[in-house]
Amino acid sequence: MLLKVTVLRVFYGKVEAVRGVNLQANEGDFVTIIGSNGAGKTSILNAISGVVADKQGEIWFEGDRIDRLSAPDIAKRGVVQVPEGRRVFPLLTVMENLKMGSYMYRDRKKEQKQFEVVFDLFPKLKERSGQKGQTLSGGEQQMLAIGRALMACPKLLLLDEPSLGLSPLLTRTVADQMTRINQAGTSIILVEQNAGLALQLAERAYVMETGDIALEGTTQQLEKNEGVRKAYLAL
Repeated sequence: MLLKVTVLRVFYGKVEAVRGVNLQANEGDFVTIIGSNGAGKTSILNAISGVVADKQGEIWFEGDRIDRLSAPDIAKRGVVQVPEGRRVFPLLTVMENLKMGSYMYRDRKKEQKQFEVVFDLFPKLKERSGQKGQTLSGGEQQMLAIGRALMACPKLLLLDEPSLGLSPLLTRTVADQMTRINQAGTSIILVEQNAGLALQLAERAYVMETGDIALEGTTQQLEKNEGVRKAYLAL
């Protein structure tokens, strides 16, 4: 098992955002977490990546407990998050943004190999390599955010709302590349407001409601669930 989360609770002051959640991911998995706004989806990703400090429970990665580690140490182990809202460095060029993702290892041969991976997935980034992050379109910034994460050679990629604000065409492009990333061997946990898209891409899914996991199973099982169809697929 690659990742195991046991009885995870996340707090923001006195507010409990995640209430004893259990989830897991195996090597090569594509897992999605769907649910309404405020259900606690992003809080789970933030807890796994170490961004949230006020949490309880256990998080295990490759057999080692990581919930007490700092965010940089977790990233060094191969758990890398692409945050909601892209958060590229606006005054840095595309190349400089990408290099920020490889700061942990500073191996030029390894870095060059990852550049090739990123530019193969996102040719637009190669075309825009000298442009500053703030001059890119929303879709290009999302590609850059994912590319920057890939520069860190993740074993587990945490994606938070990658389709947010994108056109249907760009959403499809980013979705196709997520599939390619997964097929190349990187495990993915995807948080996505577009439940239909998420269930198309992933193999397993968790449905969250107000801090708890209400349902879990294969995406095929959940697509047939009447409650999921009415609440999230508008069917």
